Amino acid sequence: MVRVSLLDELVRHAGGGDHTVLKDTRVLVVRVGDVVVKAHEADTDEAALKARLAVELPAGLMLRALSVDRVGGRIVTVWPAGTPLTPDDLDDAPWEEAGELLAELHRQPVPDGVPMMGGPERVTRAVARLEPHDVPRRAYTTLNLNQRRRALTHGDWHLGQLLRHDGAWTLIDPDDLGWGDPAWDLARPAAWLANGLMDPAGWDRLTRSYLRAGGTAISGDDMWRELDGPARALTVQLAAVAVANAREDGVPLDDAAEALISSCERILAAPPLS
Repeated sequence: MVRVSLLDELVRHAGGGDHTVLKDTRVLVVRVGDVVVKAHEADTDEAALKARLAVELPAGLMLRALSVDRVGGRIVTVWPAGTPLTPDDLDDAPWEEAGELLAELHRQPVPDGVPMMGGPERVTRAVARLEPHDVPRRAYTTLNLNQRRRALTHGDWHLGQLLRHDGAWTLIDPDDLGWGDPAWDLARPAAWLANGLMDPAGWDRLTRSYLRAGGTAISGDDMWRELDGPARALTVQLAAVAVANAREDGVPLDDAAEALISSCERILAAPPLS
């Protein structure tokens, strides 16, 4: 249910006019004309978010916020509008461009004062929605969420974090940007691949492009050495979200969710590679 009063405030904040609600969950995202306005989660750490937004990156690598304000008691950011990926784009997703952008991000220096990237916290928040007996919550106890390396990392990367702006693809959503193990930025597609939810050809395009562009998160000879732990964590996160959402909506798990649950059972049965 759209929070009408907050929606009205966001539209006014952007100057008014025709608008489209793009997302209405714990965050509210609205396109108004040529900008997109985002009301962040109510419990967002303002200092941490501002530190992430202040990171200086090469032009075209990641979309920059136009402003940061408070509206209706919420932290609100305003962004240039662009063209997001749609389901119709997924058959020919820009995997090469994604690999190049991630490789460039991971090569950037880690600025002083930037927080740890938010990936592990997202995993923890997801399993907190579950019952103690749920398989993903039990699998969570086997994870090692410690960061083995320190590189500039997106923290919540997936194809939805790509936007076409000024004729080129760029990264978006620095809400979880920070220092950490860059393998986490490849962990979600790695989890998809391991669960049969991603075309191996797409994975090959992504990782080949990433390595050609100088990406440091994975090794060309044995990339699962770096990916095993993060991919386990993202499998647990994705499974936890699927279980919690299905339970709240009163619907059965779909085939993708069942595959993720099966992987969590294997995680419980098999120790990590390292």
